[in-house]
Amino acid sequence: DGYVHVTRDDGNTWTRIDEGLPERWVTRLVASQHDLATVYVSLTGYRYDDFEKYLYVSTDYGASWEPVSSDLPSEPINVIVEDTDNPDILYVGTDAGVYVSLDRGASWHALCANLPTTPVYDLVVHPRDGELVIGTHGRSIFVADVTAIRELAETRE
Repeated sequence: DGYVHVTRDDGNTWTRIDEGLPERWVTRLVASQHDLATVYVSLTGYRYDDFEKYLYVSTDYGASWEPVSSDLPSEPINVIVEDTDNPDILYVGTDAGVYVSLDRGASWHALCANLPTTPVYDLVVHPRDGELVIGTHGRSIFVADVTAIRELAETRE
C-alpha cells in the first residue's frame, strides 16, 4: 500500500516513517543486518505507467530518507538485499536484471552478462556459501559466486 512503519519496542507500538518517500507501491523493505538504524526500501510506480527507479535508505530509523539509485537505469526495482559479510555491498533486482553496488548505493554495476533479460523478484545472499541466489519471473533460478565482488569491494576500502 506504500506505507512504511517501524517498531522499536518489539511490536507494541508502530510509527509511520514514509514521510519523504514518493507515493508508490513498496516492493521490498529490508532492515540492515549490520546496523539497527538502517533500512532500505524499493518502490515501484509501474501500476501508474511510471517506470522510474525508486530506491532509498534511512540510517536514522526512517526519520529521513536518501535516494541510492544514482546511476541505475530507469526501470522498476523489485528487491534489494545487503551482502551478509560486507554492509557496503548491495544487490538489486529490477525488471531487467541484477545490479551491484560496492559503495552502499553511490554507484551501481550490472551483473547481467550471463543472465537473460528477465524480471528479478528475489535475491538471497547465502551466508555460508557466499553465493547470490537470483529468483526470476519465469526464467528459473540462477546462482552467482560473490567472492570476486567481495574481494573487489575490499580493495576499494
